[in-house]
Amino acid sequence: MVPRTGSTPVPMGFGIVPADGTVVRPGGRAVVGGDPPGVLHLSSEEAEALAGLWDGRVETVEQGLVARRLINAGCAHPRPPAPPERSRTAVVIPVFGRVDDLDRLLRALGDPGNVGTIDEVVVVDDVSPDPEAVAETAARHGATLVVRSENGGPAASRNSGFAACAGKVDFVAFVDTDCVPGPGWLPPLLAHFADPEVGAVAPRILPVATGDPLLAAYSVSRFPMDMGETEALVRTGTRIGVLPTCTMVVRCSAVDGVPFDGGLRCGEDVDAVWRLVDAGWSVRYAPDVRVSHTEPVSWRTYMSRRFHYGRASGPLAVRHPDRISAVMLRPGPTAAALALTALSPAAAGAVLGAAVLGLSDRLRREGVPESVAEVVTAKPVGAAMIGMGRALIRLGFPVLPLVLVGRAGRGRRLAVLGALAVAPALRDWLALRPPVDPVRWTLVGLADDLIHGAGMWSGAIRERTAAPLLPRLSGQRSGDGVLIRSGRSRK
Repeated sequence: MVPRTGSTPVPMGFGIVPADGTVVRPGGRAVVGGDPPGVLHLSSEEAEALAGLWDGRVETVEQGLVARRLINAGCAHPRPPAPPERSRTAVVIPVFGRVDDLDRLLRALGDPGNVGTIDEVVVVDDVSPDPEAVAETAARHGATLVVRSENGGPAASRNSGFAACAGKVDFVAFVDTDCVPGPGWLPPLLAHFADPEVGAVAPRILPVATGDPLLAAYSVSRFPMDMGETEALVRTGTRIGVLPTCTMVVRCSAVDGVPFDGGLRCGEDVDAVWRLVDAGWSVRYAPDVRVSHTEPVSWRTYMSRRFHYGRASGPLAVRHPDRISAVMLRPGPTAAALALTALSPAAAGAVLGAAVLGLSDRLRREGVPESVAEVVTAKPVGAAMIGMGRALIRLGFPVLPLVLVGRAGRGRRLAVLGALAVAPALRDWLALRPPVDPVRWTLVGLADDLIHGAGMWSGAIRERTAAPLLPRLSGQRSGDGVLIRSGRSRK
């Protein structure tokens, strides 16, 4: 990716809206919120600039600078000027078979609501079983056809399509054949590129499932590509650390050579997003645009995909060793969770109480309500237990027999391990309320995690790395819960 250094003001004409949970303290000198939660201190000039920004648009450099700080901290979301400027855009579609899906996608792109926003559609045939059918379908819809001589997978195919567009367009939208964008999907995504720091934007991906009722209900409810209804700046360690590239728009000038690692057959989307962010570009998630995604119709296909996704953790760990782990844990909440799993509520209460009291004192000195401490410290205890339970099933199954060696305390160990094992699935069932009874949901969830974990073990062994199999402790947050971000000055 092309490195981008420094930070520029948010351009004139942009607006900002507060993110959920953002609170401006009286006097405007401190903003509480963000992702991760924190306290953003503002100088007097910044506070004055912000006061006129919430209900208006960026009109001065000072406003643009404070808007950038709030957006980068996750305290605010941008509102691009509308309508977006007209730019040349191509759509690249990697294809391996699935001619009917290709025809459906090309028809969607040719909808009258999309006419005038797409300058070229490039179909890349990755050595399909029926190349004549792919060629005929592309020609019928007026798409440019690129034929690869060797099957290389989605990453290599997208790179071939990107190369075919090089120098001709400003933006490339990568869309897979199992996706169907609706009319008018592209302009709202392109609008974000009015900000020169934005390197890529992706819409919300929503599942469409048919076939077995249990599989349909489960795959829709646990769909891994749906990042939710809240927009975000994509960064490691936040609510949205990665985005799928089954539909994503990329700024061509942000790419040096090819956008994807052609050596990856899975996980190439994670790698590409991380490399863009590492190069200094902003990657945004824009859920106001929705794209449907066709889900597998058989359990065999679904579980094969889950194994494939898990296997990607090995190659990704080699390329990004500081980002891949079995589970990310924070010291305070994890200590409390471990005390609970050891059937010691008193110890868990003591650990959690100390963390809350210490953090409350820190926040009180910063002028933040004590209630914030309870939210950002107590909630992660449950999240830590869920993470431990999921890691236990995905990665601990090869060594579980060793934990049960010896009769002393075996019953208690079995009870604890059983509770941890079913906790993630039951938490999801309670949160999602799918049209499936909790027993079948939990059994399918356990099988899903086992298959995914088997893929993680396979990828780790193949790449000779233990990183995907080990937990990682996060100690980056002050007070183990809240970041304190300073302003440029304290006038």
